[in-house]
Amino acid sequence: MGFRCGIVGLPNVGKSTLFNALTETAAAQAANYPFCTIEPNVGRVAVPDPRLHRLAEAAGSANVIETQLEFVDIAGLVRGASKGEGLGNQFLANIREVDAIVHVLRCFEGGDVTHVEGRVDPVADAETVETELMLADLESLEKRVPSLAKKAQQGDKEAKVQASVLGQALELLRQSKPARLTEPRDEEEKKALDQAQLLTAKPVLYVCNVDEGDAAAGNAHSEAVFARAEAEGAKAVIISAAIEAEIATMPGEDRAEFLKDLGLEETGLARIIRAGYDLLHLITFFTAGPKEARAWTVEKGAKAPQAAGAIHSDFERGFIRAETIAFEDYVGLGSETAAKEAGRMRSEGKEYVVQDGDVMLFRFNV
Repeated sequence: MGFRCGIVGLPNVGKSTLFNALTETAAAQAANYPFCTIEPNVGRVAVPDPRLHRLAEAAGSANVIETQLEFVDIAGLVRGASKGEGLGNQFLANIREVDAIVHVLRCFEGGDVTHVEGRVDPVADAETVETELMLADLESLEKRVPSLAKKAQQGDKEAKVQASVLGQALELLRQSKPARLTEPRDEEEKKALDQAQLLTAKPVLYVCNVDEGDAAAGNAHSEAVFARAEAEGAKAVIISAAIEAEIATMPGEDRAEFLKDLGLEETGLARIIRAGYDLLHLITFFTAGPKEARAWTVEKGAKAPQAAGAIHSDFERGFIRAETIAFEDYVGLGSETAAKEAGRMRSEGKEYVVQDGDVMLFRFNV
């Protein structure tokens, strides 16, 4: 699977409640993909996609298998983590291993839970975590960039690329700006930036944890977080971790009515999962037949052989072509056969860029 979202935040902001709700929800999902605890704090959840069920109906599929995202519950951060305070070193190491950061912020007043810094200010909380990540990146780059610059002057082409893009990241950090604002000039620089595994280069989703009464519309705290997210090109969603924990233990047939009574159309967890998917620039393609209809994940811009490789490495290695039908054509015409007869099935080669919603059948020879 390979796409991991790390759940971070200060202690006592609802982080573990959210993770536990995610895992409870996953455990209750279809048995095709039961929730699996890879480590005590790692779980996988299905990405909700109503298209898959429509496709399964059109294809007469016996089973439906969703694509998945992995969520990691990372130890709570405290001020000074970049210098090893609390579980700082472990915290930073765990963040390096994820593809995106889901940052839970306390946006509710009162309650029995005491805020670690004695006040409720989600924007200040976000800045506390971001500062620790920036300090760790700054320390790393101040050691690496001078060495890379020296190698670049000696004619090392790879070092020249790295020195250029990481030098830009270093300047941003010195201005107290995250490395995700770095603008690589080409694919080489983008690859070098990705390989550097900078903590502040990772995309961020802010999760505003509010009281039950604010779950539908949010509050002043969440508004401030949304403004911050917009200013820095991040995303934000509103949830009530308490509501999500309650929903996760309900029978499926009771959930819709419960949500309706709260003025909600869907769970906050569904919004988080979808936002995480978008954050990582992922798209979904499908395979469908009598046995199963299944969703698969690839990064936006992936070509047909890479999509084949998401199913099995042999498919990518021996790729010949991909027989492809757009989702709307498949469902609108009612079947693969009908789409083929209407001239809607295309034969695509190695350079075809997969589109979100493509229904694909791969031809290969190994």
